[in-house]
Amino acid sequence: MIYFDTAYLAKCYLNEHGSDAVRKLAAESGRIACCAFGQLELAATIHRNLREGKITRHQCRIIFAQIDLDESNHICTWLPVSSDLLVTSAAKFRALKPTTYLRSADALHLTCATEHGFKEIFSNDRHLLAAASAFKINGRNAIS
Repeated sequence: MIYFDTAYLAKCYLNEHGSDAVRKLAAESGRIACCAFGQLELAATIHRNLREGKITRHQCRIIFAQIDLDESNHICTWLPVSSDLLVTSAAKFRALKPTTYLRSADALHLTCATEHGFKEIFSNDRHLLAAASAFKINGRNAIS
């Protein structure tokens, strides 16, 4: 099982730059893990693509149906967001160098992955990847 942040999960369902490489990686791994907060982020990303006219309402329904099917087949494991996870994520900011750019959702993904024993996290988010070492996890981007 490998950990995908939401940017990578979205590439499994949307035709974006790097989607083929991410889908190949997902297929090879067989199972994906993501923080449960990723469910909300993924829905928001799909909706943003609808709002911006990148996908149609019909395509949106198909994508959500595929997500539901994948969930019923346990392709993605949603790791729980607990109060402890939030506290640990918030505490990470106290130890970061002042020059480290990190958003709260990225801190949540990085903390969730490390707390669940993952040694690497897959993303194409340059800020998340740059901050990964501060969480003692390897940030990997499979997109060339």
